Amino acid sequence: MTIKDAQQLVDRWINTTGIRYFNELTNTAILMEEVGEVARIMARQYGEQSFKKSDTEVNLADEMADVLFVLICLANQTGIDLTDALNKNLDKKSIRDAARHRNNEKLK
Repeated sequence: MTIKDAQQLVDRWINTTGIRYFNELTNTAILMEEVGEVARIMARQYGEQSFKKSDTEVNLADEMADVLFVLICLANQTGIDLTDALNKNLDKKSIRDAARHRNNEKLK
């Protein structure tokens, strides 16, 4: 599946099963909530926090998919082509960071 395919798939789902998009502000708040859920799992699974009894059914892949879903919703709502945006962002990083990471002693 391409990013464009994912944007179209989410749009179809929203306009059928989801009825309509939540407004952009609501989706931004939902995105922050979903990112927080990913952070919680990461802190417990890879960091120093321990899992709580209520965390026994966590699924990192599912939580990351929730983040992606809401991000795609926001892109669709604001007219952003994520394929184009990602390509432009990688071009920017390639120019800006061409030597930066290679010369970073901390990465060696």
